Amino acid sequence: MERKSTGVNLALGDQCSRTAFHWAQKSFEARRGKTGRPLFGGSGSFSNWMDFGAMRVAMSCDGIGTKAEVAERTGIYHTVGYDLVAMVADDLVANGIEPINLVNVLDVDQPDEEVIDQLMRGLYDAALECGIAIVGGEIAELGLRTGGWGDGMHFNWCATAIGTPYMNGMPIDGSQIEVGDAVIALKSAGFRSNGFSLVRSILENTFGPDWHKARRGDGRSWGEVVLTPSKVYTPVILHLIRKQIPLLGVAHITGGGIPSKLGRVLKPSGLGARLDHLFPPHDFMQQLMKMGSVDFETAVRQWNMGNGMLLVVKPAAVDPILSNLAARGVAAQRAGEITPGSIVIQGVSFT
Repeated sequence: MERKSTGVNLALGDQCSRTAFHWAQKSFEARRGKTGRPLFGGSGSFSNWMDFGAMRVAMSCDGIGTKAEVAERTGIYHTVGYDLVAMVADDLVANGIEPINLVNVLDVDQPDEEVIDQLMRGLYDAALECGIAIVGGEIAELGLRTGGWGDGMHFNWCATAIGTPYMNGMPIDGSQIEVGDAVIALKSAGFRSNGFSLVRSILENTFGPDWHKARRGDGRSWGEVVLTPSKVYTPVILHLIRKQIPLLGVAHITGGGIPSKLGRVLKPSGLGARLDHLFPPHDFMQQLMKMGSVDFETAVRQWNMGNGMLLVVKPAAVDPILSNLAARGVAAQRAGEITPGSIVIQGVSFT
């Protein structure tokens, strides 16, 4: 679904990703029969496992995207570390990997020690929550090559995380999914780190260039609302694995939304899903859809729509999972089931 007014063309982005992966996959040949040989991890996975002899290691990389601009606008920097950890750690745990180490790259126009201290404090808090050690990083001073909002420090922020199979388990790769399996949704806290070009476009068209200062009925500014930090699901997924509750597939709902990310999990089986009981979109998402005249299909492909992670499990595992998640304060519910054909969300079919 293309929305030219935001400067984002999802179809073109997907095609560019396929092109990039084509060349990356060709490089696998360089490690054939050697340490570090990729074991799996194509377009159907969230990370790649590599063979290090007696050990398996996995890697994932990502960034917070243009959510950095919201931090610049609000002057709130200590929460985006949660977004950065969520993007890489939750991608790893989606394949059964315990995130262990992380390195980050912070591109700035010119450094501001106070801002960097807030950013790194938040990264530390999020990493500690997941048991991750931050083992390296880079602050690159790029001058005018790094733009942003306002007169303060402008920045882009990315990270790479590595880990190993949790409890020496097998990959969670979707290959064992069957028709009739259940889908469980874990509620999100907000937009996480995706779809912000559309968010910013709607808010600027509605409120003008200082949209981040506009107030909602709950007293919060729109800047504060869209900056809501990502909930990091890694600890609860590791808890479920530790409880020996089989997870057949885990979809981390980021760019491309549920159709893209659940579709990735279902690719090995070639199956679809019927999702009639997802968490409803947050009220602010619904308000943005109305303000921007955004149709349901576009919104579902841009945002998580209130659902930050989906789990595919056997029906008998639903109640134990919901009980375990409730005990840990995680809102979750049975959202649907696996079916033949395409992914159908509230009656709308996605291919």
